Amino acid sequence: MTAGDPDPAKTVTYMHALVAGGADIIELGVPFSDPMADGPVIQRSSERALARGVTLTQVLADVRAFRQRDTVTPVVLMGYANPLERLGAGFAAQAQAAGVDGVLVVDYPPEEAVHFAQQMRAHNIDPIFLLAPTSTAERIAAVAQLASGYVYYVSLTGVTGAGQPALTRVASQVEAIKARITLPVGVGFGIRDAATACAVASNADAVVMGSRIVELLAEAPPADAVQLLTDFIAQIRHALDTDVKLESS
Repeated sequence: MTAGDPDPAKTVTYMHALVAGGADIIELGVPFSDPMADGPVIQRSSERALARGVTLTQVLADVRAFRQRDTVTPVVLMGYANPLERLGAGFAAQAQAAGVDGVLVVDYPPEEAVHFAQQMRAHNIDPIFLLAPTSTAERIAAVAQLASGYVYYVSLTGVTGAGQPALTRVASQVEAIKARITLPVGVGFGIRDAATACAVASNADAVVMGSRIVELLAEAPPADAVQLLTDFIAQIRHALDTDVKLESS
């Protein structure tokens, strides 16, 4: 979800709702004016959050508030380089103090992120990197050297929320990544429902849903948003757990 959207005062409440529904990890989007990897849904959510004055400092404050009740669920910040660079050298320490577990910076390629990865690991934060259908064996190897926590495989060549992933290709690409990287592989972009989530989970270690959740929160009546969010995640969680049980039997 995007921090601060649709209501900055409700971000922490929505984070707890995700956990109540069964989310294993919360990926909290840091609003940015030019989120180039994101489609219109998340672009608009960033614009709304920025218009309400949400900054990276506020996002870290939300994580601290979340940690008052939940010290277990991992929180990963996902965003872009500019807000981190603007906060400066103190970002890693501030993120650690807030209770952040991982950081994914979309526009930090591994060639430019050695120092960043070192800073994150020095503060017990996992630097998480993206891989795409176009990633070469050399790029996968470079990510393997720097990443920790997990790697995020972008299931299609496009932006978030843009169409359905080609599931056969996703399966083969995930297997190719796992042959070179020992970290868990999460898959995102284009996963909007339980059926797609289960299909992706047959090969991936994690399923990432973003745009659909942002849409849900944007469309829901404020009084119903928490329950609708919890119920939606619970539906996905139930489908994934049931699918795993069927496969194991």
